[in-house]
Amino acid sequence: MSSSLAHTIKSRRTIHRFKTGEIPSVELIKLAIEHAIWAPNHHLSQPWQFYLLGPRTAELVCQLNAELVREKMGEKAAGIKLKRWREIPGWLVLCCDIAEDDIRKQEDYAACCCVAQNLSLYLWEEGVGMKWTTGTVTRDQRFYDIIGIDVQRQSIVGLFWYGFPAQIPQAERKPSADRLVILP
Repeated sequence: MSSSLAHTIKSRRTIHRFKTGEIPSVELIKLAIEHAIWAPNHHLSQPWQFYLLGPRTAELVCQLNAELVREKMGEKAAGIKLKRWREIPGWLVLCCDIAEDDIRKQEDYAACCCVAQNLSLYLWEEGVGMKWTTGTVTRDQRFYDIIGIDVQRQSIVGLFWYGFPAQIPQAERKPSADRLVILP
């Protein structure tokens, strides 16, 4: 592994706070997707579909999430969450085609996760951070409706927020030796 790739892998972080007023270009996102889709996928199924949300669609998602928070935690929490979500610079949804059999479903989901990692690493090298979320809003039928996703044909792998990091958190991992079993 090249030292550049190793550095990118080890330095990449989930970004929770983004700089305001700065949005990565659509061209950069398209280029990142073009590279991300070179992920391994069983039988070249290429089961992924991306949805890049514009401001109007992102606002609908923000409103839906605020409604879900309001129902669970009240008006004050909903207002705080709505303000926070409206500050997210970029929005991207990754879906996976739904296969007929369970093994293929698992293989396709794994391939989509590889695409998500490739996307994250490519953007990180370009100075763009990302957060992959699978929160309650992504499991609500109204989210599918807002995006225009047919729940019978595709499942949501994740909602990705992206932008230029305002803060890069520290992270640690357990030693790899703790997670490796070498068999004879």
